[in-house]
Amino acid sequence: MKLSIVILNYNVRHFLELCLKSAQAATVNLNSEIIVVDNNSSDDSCQMVKGLFPEVILIENKINGGFSKGNNIGVARAKGEYLCILNPDTVVAEDTFIKLLQFADTKSKLGIVGCKLINGSGVFLPESKRNIPYVHVALKKMCGNSKEYYANHLGENEIGHVEILVGAFMLLKRSVYNEIHGFDEDYFMYGEDIDLSYKVQKAGYRNYYFGETTVIHYKGESTLKDKFYARKFYGAMQIFYEKHFKTNLLFDMMVWLGIKFFYVLRRVPKIKKKRVSQYLFVSDKVNESLKNSLKKPLVLRKNIDVEAKNTEVIFDANYLTYKEIITIIEASFSKSKGITFKILPNKSNFILGSDTGGVRGEIICF
Repeated sequence: MKLSIVILNYNVRHFLELCLKSAQAATVNLNSEIIVVDNNSSDDSCQMVKGLFPEVILIENKINGGFSKGNNIGVARAKGEYLCILNPDTVVAEDTFIKLLQFADTKSKLGIVGCKLINGSGVFLPESKRNIPYVHVALKKMCGNSKEYYANHLGENEIGHVEILVGAFMLLKRSVYNEIHGFDEDYFMYGEDIDLSYKVQKAGYRNYYFGETTVIHYKGESTLKDKFYARKFYGAMQIFYEKHFKTNLLFDMMVWLGIKFFYVLRRVPKIKKKRVSQYLFVSDKVNESLKNSLKKPLVLRKNIDVEAKNTEVIFDANYLTYKEIITIIEASFSKSKGITFKILPNKSNFILGSDTGGVRGEIICF
């Protein structure tokens, strides 16, 4: 088997359905498997997977053991030569895995391969490619200077060596993952992707950023807006430094104080929902159920008018491919002032999307 896709889910049932439908479309011509590990979700994620995706391997954990443990459980079940660690709040293009596997097969001492990530508004996510967060680099980042934190030697559409990749999308050989013992389970969430990327490099492999395919990452509502998540984030940084850069008591104390200082002073982003005056439904026919559920006019279009103000564009994945949807969102970003986007997954009765990088976004069922 060529590829095993491992998706760790926790209470994001609708995002998971969209992710699975895009992943299925992207693996039609691949010898592959999809494994969903559910971390004891309280929503109907597991029932949805069983009902709509019986061919998907579903592992139902009885507790939420965190990101690292959950993914390690999924990988232990995998059979593919390659693994893709994939977040459930992502949308992949139909040719994403084909392109990445073709690239990966040409490299010796291959570590992790990442790709270009954009949020639901089409904004490039700079965490797609990062440098090792040495203490001085991380402190500068927390102070607002991210120049050294991100891998700016590569353009967002380029291909090349980078040090750190993001856990939302990581492709690597299963043998390499097992050699370095996978994700470190001392991390509950945050920091585990940095740790894995760093361990892969220390083992003599090279990590790559591949900017010729784009994936939507809606990102999480598990951002620093919540004290619990902020504590986990800064705690993960402390674990990383203690594991890989511990030197002496004075140094450790400086790192600890720095982490606590910036945790206290962190700024919580304010999310302001954009006003929608009309919906453009990009499809070949009107969906009456969707039309009746919206409070604003729904206009049928076969393409989008990026000059319209306060407009939300809804892409019908029964009409467009996921690659076409991603391409339009990405291309429209620089011109689409006041435009937001949502996706109607194929054969589904909901739309979802985000008009900000701070939260995953809104779900409308009909």
